[in-house]
Amino acid sequence: MEPFRAFSSAVVPLLADDVDTDQIIPARFLKTTDKAGLGDSLFADWRYDASGAPRPGFVLNQPGMAGRRILLAGANFGAGSSREHAPWALTAFGFRAVLATSFADIFRSNALKNGLLPVELGPAAHAQAAALAEAEPDAEVAVDLAAGTVTLPDGTQARFEVDPFSRAMLLEGTDELGYLLARADEIAAHEAAHPSRVDTTAPVTG
Repeated sequence: MEPFRAFSSAVVPLLADDVDTDQIIPARFLKTTDKAGLGDSLFADWRYDASGAPRPGFVLNQPGMAGRRILLAGANFGAGSSREHAPWALTAFGFRAVLATSFADIFRSNALKNGLLPVELGPAAHAQAAALAEAEPDAEVAVDLAAGTVTLPDGTQARFEVDPFSRAMLLEGTDELGYLLARADEIAAHEAAHPSRVDTTAPVTG
């Protein structure tokens, strides 16, 4: 996983509330366990018509949106199912952060484990970001995980919090398994210094 670095990008504004995971990635695309190609299916039912042609009015299909790394969403983003494919599809498309006033808890957890930063903004900062995105669609927003800040195009800075363990994993560019494997020597040393009190391999008696 790519380590999270501070970056700037114009935003993709998708300011609907309660965007659920079935809209982020419809259920028919969940057969795969591979993240490759899921970006093409992101918001598929909003993005394409019945013939598979792009809908011109949907924000991802509008000129200039390709390559943007920040999604500006509304409240309760990622509601619905626990499907991990939702952050997979967002990161496969190229998003690295989602700004919203609130997130569904399971989506937030899945996002943090898959290299996608959910940034919860207060109502005032979110409204300001939305207004600036409308007034200056190509202006860039800066996201700095290490500093815990989002800087809007007019220089306004908003702070956000991420739990320390998730923050460390994102900055290192690893997941929970990678975190443990990187500390294999320390774990082995601890196990050697703290032998088991119960022999779990002993035959059952009685």
